[in-house]
Amino acid sequence: MKIKELTVTSISLGIIIGIVMTAANVYLGLYAGMTVSASIPAAVIAMGVFRGVLKKGDVHQSNIVQTMASAGESLAAGVIFTLPALVIVGAWTEFEFWPTTLIAISGGLLGIIFMIPLRRALIIDEEELTYPEGVACAAVLEEGAKGDGRGMKTILQGLTIGAAFKFLGSGMGLLKGSVERAYNFNDRAWFFGSDISPALMAVGYIVKLEVAFLVLIGGAIGWFVGIPMLGLSGDLLDMSALDASWELWTSEIRYLGVGAMLVGGVWSIFSVRRGFTKGIGELKNSLSRGKHGQTVARVDQDISALNILILLLINIVAIFFLYKYLIGNIGHTFLATIAVVVASFLFVAVSSYIVGLVGSSNNPVSGMTIAALLGTAALFLVLGYTGQSAILATLGVAAVVCCAACTAGDCSQDLKTGHIIKATPRSQQIAQIIGVVIPALVIAPVLSLLHGAYGIGVGLKAPQATLFASITNAIFGNGSLPYNMIGIGVILGIVILLIDAYLVKRKSKVRLYLMPLAVGIYLPITLAIPMFIGGVIRFILDRKQGENALESSDQGILLSSGLIAGEAIMGVLLAILLSFKITMKINFFGDGMIDTFSIAGMIAVAAYLYWKRHKS
Repeated sequence: MKIKELTVTSISLGIIIGIVMTAANVYLGLYAGMTVSASIPAAVIAMGVFRGVLKKGDVHQSNIVQTMASAGESLAAGVIFTLPALVIVGAWTEFEFWPTTLIAISGGLLGIIFMIPLRRALIIDEEELTYPEGVACAAVLEEGAKGDGRGMKTILQGLTIGAAFKFLGSGMGLLKGSVERAYNFNDRAWFFGSDISPALMAVGYIVKLEVAFLVLIGGAIGWFVGIPMLGLSGDLLDMSALDASWELWTSEIRYLGVGAMLVGGVWSIFSVRRGFTKGIGELKNSLSRGKHGQTVARVDQDISALNILILLLINIVAIFFLYKYLIGNIGHTFLATIAVVVASFLFVAVSSYIVGLVGSSNNPVSGMTIAALLGTAALFLVLGYTGQSAILATLGVAAVVCCAACTAGDCSQDLKTGHIIKATPRSQQIAQIIGVVIPALVIAPVLSLLHGAYGIGVGLKAPQATLFASITNAIFGNGSLPYNMIGIGVILGIVILLIDAYLVKRKSKVRLYLMPLAVGIYLPITLAIPMFIGGVIRFILDRKQGENALESSDQGILLSSGLIAGEAIMGVLLAILLSFKITMKINFFGDGMIDTFSIAGMIAVAAYLYWKRHKS
């Protein structure tokens, strides 16, 4: 019997969910500095439609839907980590539609093109690569084929709660985005505070306590150790303790995280050298597979080598003309094009290998992008290229590389899911291409909306993009960097790697992954607190009830997915209203009362998350 995969229904549903999840992750990434996988919620929604509406549990069509949805989500991560830097640094005054869209599409396609020849070596033959999110999504699909639709209802509940919370906060001003206090004691600032966000708590629940705790440790290093150690002097003494704390973090402390992330990026390249070499060998084999009349089984059929080559050449030409528009100089355009293709292939292999080992949550994309950015900047400096055009070129290369690395990691997880449920790789790869191209068209408009409504780099902090703007402005413009802090961060990163290596040698269940900890140093600790709360809730329930073998059975994960999507989608909708100068804020209560409402609201959502999982 012929298996239905790429159908009008699966492609249409995949496009719709992909666009929604892409817009939601653009918001979440700019706000929190990280995104979450769309695979599991997309798979649950797809199974709900196929079972609830079409009355059939179609695993393979649902797999196509989640493949397309997660491709758009990963692409959003690549774009928002880099391109907003062009606006922050002043190289762009707005998000230009075609350059933004072409950067997203070309980077996403490079991630898919370079991942396809590596599929067999990494996903099938390499036994140490488990691809945890891919395995979990396969379990969701297989369980969902015989489910009762309860998961879909839970996602809708979370979506409603998340949207309502965001509307009451950003829309009506009845809740605060964060509750913060700081005190000056012996000319040292002591900061305490937390963001008020169900979405961040949901992120912590999804990534589990191991990751959430590492992010919190990183934040504690920066805010509870670094800021007090620096102390207050000069102009800082004239500021409030709260303003001084943020100033010290912005100008000094977060660069500890930059140094640590750089170490993580370089180490990730070195640590996967064996898998990378093996992948190169498989690339040669893939070019000859299917020749000489041999039959290739359906579950091993990729897009043909000829079609991959044609798509690659078209993409390279598009990248060339894109950089010609951004840079202007033909010679420098040619070098930038070569740099982006070589760097993308390298980081696609690294990203695909890393997510197989430790999952997407620990993928050192930020570190790899910093490495690509510094390498590109060095190339242009040697050429004597400076100013805004150099910033445009450097960030343009980094953006494509980041999109390629993010998409490749997601592509790997999806192909692992397909391998488990015996899907056709070629069908998934076509779905991934569609899932990159169509959602890419909405990224620039959503970025423009959010920038106009909240201010990217201000209301929406865009942590990674702000970092990349600072680096490029220091290299090519009139900015400066605290190199001493970066150096200390490098040393700290090396120490963390050594401690983690010792834990591995001792076969400890506890790991000290560098990237979440480095990101925690770089992000405001206010983001880490609700994430940690979400991780603690899941840890307690996993200890009490046992971990669910199937994540589709965990009502907490599904509710969390809804909370994230609801808050993010409402954030985009409110941005549309603000663009038309429509506001609904009311001023019935003072700051103290609103703080109380905000904390009580978070406690209520946390209690409901606990209860929802506990009673399931």
